Amino acid sequence: MISKTVESLYAAFAAADAPALLATLHPELVLDVSRGMPLGVGGRHRGTHDALRDCWAVIFGAYQTAPFPTEYLWAAPDRCVVLGHYRGTARATGRAFEAAFAHDLTLRDGLIANFTQITDTTRWADALTPLNGLPPRSPTPPQP
Repeated sequence: MISKTVESLYAAFAAADAPALLATLHPELVLDVSRGMPLGVGGRHRGTHDALRDCWAVIFGAYQTAPFPTEYLWAAPDRCVVLGHYRGTARATGRAFEAAFAHDLTLRDGLIANFTQITDTTRWADALTPLNGLPPRSPTPPQP
């Protein structure tokens, strides 16, 4: 069932489970990420592996975060707009953030083929900015 695919997408994000995430995505996925997203991830990503490597792996490396959907709006049997909030913490600064999102998902063959993300990119960028001029925390401890 298609709605199961959409629910599974958000469960995979919440669990940071890359294989489960890939299982929800069509091999010809087109991912459009809000321009202005930090770390160069904004823009179009084609294919599941490019989306995972060039977008989601970068985001999950820099943030401990997940999307929390609050509303699923089915526009057609194969199209769902999902509203919600990302919540998380930037790993380098420890700053928490919350950013609203709208995800426009189109399914083909029971899998997500088009994924357009709209979010408040400023909230994401602000979380990476150190407070009080202090340098960001290192995500890994220095080697002796």
